[in-house]
Amino acid sequence: MIITVSGTMGSGKSTLAKKLAKKLNFDYFYMGQIFRDLAKKRNMNLRKYLELGETDPRVDKEVDDYQKKLSQTCDNFVIDGRVSFYIIPNSIKLYIYSSIEVGAERIFNDLKNNPLRNEGNLKNVKEVEKEIKKRLKTDKKRYKKYYNIDVFNPNNFDLAIDTSDLSREEVFNIAYNYIKI
Repeated sequence: MIITVSGTMGSGKSTLAKKLAKKLNFDYFYMGQIFRDLAKKRNMNLRKYLELGETDPRVDKEVDDYQKKLSQTCDNFVIDGRVSFYIIPNSIKLYIYSSIEVGAERIFNDLKNNPLRNEGNLKNVKEVEKEIKKRLKTDKKRYKKYYNIDVFNPNNFDLAIDTSDLSREEVFNIAYNYIKI
């Protein structure tokens, strides 16, 4: 079984994906880290690297090829990636989303606890909200151009969960109960 987890920034995608992988005793793969590592190799921050992806398809192709290979060579894993549901169509597709305000608050709290992840030196929740809006625009543009899909359309997924007013445990229970069916 392959489970793909996608969604909006700060919605709890990674938290859910890690918890599912642990509970199911599956491998966990995080595409965001691969993008960050590739950006670092080019001496770029993540936002600039993803903006480069609007004109250079190689930015996404390397990560896409990695995901395709995983789906052909591995079983029983959870993958956290914006287009993983599309690259791995035979997966259980979960879409996790929240309001921009809730996502920004969650991200800002995470950045306070993990200052090394604060690549843009964001100083408050409003700055994080602006960054999320830029990222949404960049991602929508790239994925529409390269795949002709809207990665933020819940109709592309088997299950969509609005996490804005839910605890981590509630989100996990909804997803896990869906997968167990």
